[in-house]
Amino acid sequence: MAKKSKKQQPGGTPATVALTAAGVAYTVHSYDHDPSHPSYGEEAAEAMGVSPDRVFKTLVADVDGTLTVAVVPVSGSLDLKALAAAVGGKRATMADPTLAERTTGYVRGGISPLGQRKRLPTVLDDSAAAHPTICVSAGRRGLEVELAPGDLARLTAAVLAPVGRG
Repeated sequence: MAKKSKKQQPGGTPATVALTAAGVAYTVHSYDHDPSHPSYGEEAAEAMGVSPDRVFKTLVADVDGTLTVAVVPVSGSLDLKALAAAVGGKRATMADPTLAERTTGYVRGGISPLGQRKRLPTVLDDSAAAHPTICVSAGRRGLEVELAPGDLARLTAAVLAPVGRG
């Protein structure tokens, strides 16, 4: 069962610190992460009672040698060709998980598009615009942040493009 709270422990995660510093309205959802669950994103949607179309996963890909963040609904998958096209690249592959963790400062299953150690080019699936709010990782497994997709796009300087596929 998810617990809702606007308050964070002192300092919070880099993602919540970035949101607070930017003055963006957001809600934190926490739940008990089950390490045996096969999908971090689907687990989050189930635990929060939110449609998987409104819960977005953060994936790190390598586009022509540049690490790039893709934020897509957990109900689908990432279209690597579309991601490459969205940032003017030719070829995209999933990034090495260790490199993604080291570059973003987050662990796999808890990578947030916000507050990353190194700001990476970001693409937000355009389906996000259909929702008043979406949920993304708040920077650790079992912690999600709900915010307006426009705020997420602005804070990450994201390009909106159809990069998810159902």
